[in-house]
Amino acid sequence: MMLIEALVAALLLLGAFFLFVGSLALAKLPDFMRRLHGPTTASTLGIGAILIASMLYFLVVDGNPSVHELLITVFLFLTTPVTAHMLSKAFILRDTLLQTRLPDTGHPAGWATLDPADAGDGRLTVIGPGDEVSTIASTPSGVETSNELPAAFKPDRTPE
Repeated sequence: MMLIEALVAALLLLGAFFLFVGSLALAKLPDFMRRLHGPTTASTLGIGAILIASMLYFLVVDGNPSVHELLITVFLFLTTPVTAHMLSKAFILRDTLLQTRLPDTGHPAGWATLDPADAGDGRLTVIGPGDEVSTIASTPSGVETSNELPAAFKPDRTPE
């Protein structure tokens, strides 16, 4: 029992240390991208260590494994990197001055995730039951589509 308590205490201290480092990074780092990276990585490790300590403690004390804490840990490790990626992508696409300094991609949409030029001929291929293949129009009839990039996505500033 003494060894388990020491392990739980060590995991709690480790988790608290990582959370402190993440908070410090959020407060002290100079720009958005660095402030995003510090807390994302450190808080994931910190909360993960604290949740593992809690699971271990209640497994030993109650004799029942905690499924809730395991699900929280899995959910945290899956969603935090995705959230950080989407925030950083939104920052890059919002800041047109930064966007003009990125290397050219050769596509009219630049670094946007959805490029109208990649839309193809506007038809979808559907594989139905029995592996029958059919092609349908992805745009309703009477609706015109264009591969022209909307004005909101075109850079309006040039680098200084």
